[in-house]
Amino acid sequence: MLVKYVPDATADRKFEDDFTVDRVEVDGLLSELDEYAVEQALQIKEKRTDDEVVVTALTVGPQAAEAAVRKALQMGADQGIHVVDDAIAGSDAVATSLVLAKAVEKAGAEAPVDLVIGGLAGTDSMMGVVPAMLAERLGLPQVTQASVVETQGDQVRIKRDGDTATEVIGGTMPLVLSVTDQSGEARYPSFKGIMAAKKKPMQTWSLADLGVEPDQVGLAAAWTQVAEVTARPPRTAGEIVKDEDGSGAKALAGFLASKKFI
Repeated sequence: MLVKYVPDATADRKFEDDFTVDRVEVDGLLSELDEYAVEQALQIKEKRTDDEVVVTALTVGPQAAEAAVRKALQMGADQGIHVVDDAIAGSDAVATSLVLAKAVEKAGAEAPVDLVIGGLAGTDSMMGVVPAMLAERLGLPQVTQASVVETQGDQVRIKRDGDTATEVIGGTMPLVLSVTDQSGEARYPSFKGIMAAKKKPMQTWSLADLGVEPDQVGLAAAWTQVAEVTARPPRTAGEIVKDEDGSGAKALAGFLASKKFI
């Protein structure tokens, strides 16, 4: 299960001098969209009571990113893996998928990995491509953007909502699955879960542990870069449309038309 540590959307988010997102000085948390992945992983485990299912939360990020794994453990995950290395800073989706793939392979060497679950996208970059890239690197089938997830044994069936229709897609484990925020409300950590999480195992791996060279990741290896950033302009006062003589509707329509909203 993939979890990402992202800057809090309510915090004063900012960029570093190299135009990478500041993930150290800005408060962060578990990406909201990944909470749905945690929920689906826990539901699948609860349905498979005849099997010994272990839910592992995996993240890649700075030291503070451990908080994302801890949140998943509090929700009910069994163990966590945190890949942290200074060389990873500035990595794009391509490099991130490489590190995740190597981490999944290393975890799979200890115990078989049947299902890799992620959210629709990280709430910071909103790329939405890492699950597909990860599936390609692992040589696994992918069923992505699921609004409904059903499992029976090693079979997975999802519903994917499009603009004009809903697709039903099936696959056989092992596979990579990504879910949307329509897949089911994520549970809140209980007090018991918060206390239990303190005793759950957490592994910390470096790039060397995964056999990834530093020059394969980081800003220098990124396929995409931010060339320029502009601060969001301060919010201005809104325009008030009064309806003192019955002309309010016409004035409102004119205002919407001027903004090309209608």
